[in-house]
Amino acid sequence: MSQRIPQKPKRRRADFRQDPCGDVFTCRSCGWPVGPAGAGTQHRNHCPNCLASVHLDDEPGDRSADCGGLMEPVSVWVRKGGEWAIIHRCRICGTLHSNRVAADDNPALLLSLAVRPLASPPFPLDHLAEPPEQA
Repeated sequence: MSQRIPQKPKRRRADFRQDPCGDVFTCRSCGWPVGPAGAGTQHRNHCPNCLASVHLDDEPGDRSADCGGLMEPVSVWVRKGGEWAIIHRCRICGTLHSNRVAADDNPALLLSLAVRPLASPPFPLDHLAEPPEQA
C-alpha cells in the first residue's frame, strides 16, 4: 500500500505589474538598505542612494529576466509631462531600461547624470570660440 505524500503548493512567481511591492532589500552596488517608504510610489525599483538597480524584469514588474545583472544608472531623460526617468544599463547583457525617478532619490547624483553629456562633449570645447568656416 503506497501512501501519497502531500506536496507543497507551488509558489507563484512575484508579479508586480499590478500589485504593490513592499520588498525591502540591500543595494548590491552600495549596500544601502532600500524599502518602499519615501519613494512616493508602490513600486521601488532602484536604490535612492546610488540609483543602481538589478536586472529582474523583461517588462516592468514581471520579474521574468534571467540575467540578474547590476543595472547602472547611465543617464536621465524627461518624459512627456516633465517627469524625470533614469536610464539603467545592465553590466552583464547591456539591456537598457527606463525607471521613473523616486521622491527620495539622491538629487546631486540625478543632476550629475543630467550634466554628464555637457561635461564630456563629443567635440573639443575650444571649437566653441571659433566661427564656422565659410565656403
